Parts: sequence; structure tokens; C-alpha cells
Amino acid sequence: MVLVLIIGDLHIPHRIHDLPLKFKKILVPGKIQQILCTGNVCDKETFDYLRTISPDVHIVKGDYDEGSNFPASVTVVHHPIKIGVIHGHQCIPTGDIDSLRAIARQMDVDVLVSGHTHVFQAVELDNKFFVNPGSATGAWTGAFNGDPTPSFALLDIQGPIVVTYVYQLIEGEIRVEKIEWRKEPENLPAPRPASDVPQNLPSPGVASLPGGTVW
Repeated sequence: MVLVLIIGDLHIPHRIHDLPLKFKKILVPGKIQQILCTGNVCDKETFDYLRTISPDVHIVKGDYDEGSNFPASVTVVHHPIKIGVIHGHQCIPTGDIDSLRAIARQMDVDVLVSGHTHVFQAVELDNKFFVNPGSATGAWTGAFNGDPTPSFALLDIQGPIVVTYVYQLIEGEIRVEKIEWRKEPENLPAPRPASDVPQNLPSPGVASLPGGTVW
């Protein structure tokens, strides 16, 4: 099992001062193996904070990450799953699934992580999985009235299976939704034994990070 945090569009300190405290209480060191960030980190202090959660941090450049040397895209592999990360401002119109499909094909990835919309989304299409963790701070997008719901996601990668847990802060409480995606077997090596199929993690009603913290 590999636990990957996907997070982005923090806009600290330009649009909001910090992550929600309830998020910071569960994003503790020692539980998450890797972080994939969709960008708009905006300051070094936030970057340093992410590195306290996991030293393995991959960040792409958002449209507000001026002066950073973050790359435009990142690709990581957790065999047999190949994950691509972009900020999302490359998509025209914003969040367009056809544009995202084209980018996923170009990057030759199974899972494409993108941001920019500040709204969580998870879509399965063409044996690919598209996931947007939203804005972890609930930062204003400038595109509509009202504040987005603060959110991030964890990818629990177990061979060809990706279980996504989206954490949303709604009316002051964390709510968790579980979404499971499996890479189609015809594109994989021989099937794994039944005993290797991942066990169910706690349901959203009793949400926890693997290894400890429960709220």
C-alpha cells in the first residue's frame, strides 16, 4: 500500500492565511508516503510545511506561483499505476474533460491529477481516472460568488486499485467520501492472488488516516 496526498490551490497568504486547523490536525508526519501538489502554493513557508508531512513532495507550477522553479507537469509511477500531475490552467475551457483526456493521452498516464477549479472532482473515463483535489484552503477562485469547500484527497494505491478518500470541510466538520477505481486487467500483468486484494478501510462514517488518527 502507498498512501499519496493530493493537494493544491492553497493561495497562502495571498487569498487566505492558512490551512484549516482541522486539516492540519490529521495531516501529521509518518502516515503519508508521498505528496502530489497541483500548485498555487504561493509561499516558501507552505512548501516547507508540506515537506514536514512527507519528504517526498512533487509540486507543479500554478498560475500564481510566480518566481518558482516548479515544473509544468510531473509523472510518478507506483507500478502498475502511472500518475500525471498538472495545475489545470492548461485546460481550455477550465476543467474541460476532453482537454484533460488529451493531456492524459499525451502524458501516457493512467491517473491525471489536476487543480485550478478549486472544486473536487473524480471521473473515470476511457480506463483512466481524473481527479481534482479542489482547494485545501477553500480559497476564492475569482470565477464565482461564494467560497469553495476546502478539500484534499488521499490516494490509497494497492497494485492496480486506487482508492480515493476525499476530505471536505463542510459546516466546520470533516466529511469523507470513498471512491474506488481499478485499472482494467487486460492492460496488466497476470492477476494478483485473491489474498492480495486490499482490505476495506474505515467507512466515511468512521474516517481515519491509515495508522492512527481518528475523529
